[in-house]
Amino acid sequence: GELTPDDINALWMSVQAQSLGDAFDFMDGYETFWAYIPHFVHSPFYVYAYAFGDGLVNALYAAYEGGLPDFEAKYFDMLKAGGSKHHKELLAPFGLDASDPKFWDKGLSMIAGFIDELEAMED
Repeated sequence: GELTPDDINALWMSVQAQSLGDAFDFMDGYETFWAYIPHFVHSPFYVYAYAFGDGLVNALYAAYEGGLPDFEAKYFDMLKAGGSKHHKELLAPFGLDASDPKFWDKGLSMIAGFIDELEAMED
């Protein structure tokens, strides 16, 4: 269902408490600070670019780790292209296709590995 402002306030405070722990004293009114963050309110899908970029970099890193021949040259060519090419064209030399779910699996498996590593530290 739809979240009320009070619901969002409660979620915000819960996440802030987990993130900041005892190092931060929350002042009165802090529960509404989420409303001051423009990309929460005025720019829908703003954070999509971060998620896409993180997944893309992780997939590229997986290609590097997999020993893709001439990775460095391909990577520098991609950077030199800047925003002049569509991501599909930029990723082709790496054998990557962002429309293929396996592309995202590469990035997510890297994150899963980090989570496994962190969980192993807790034992």
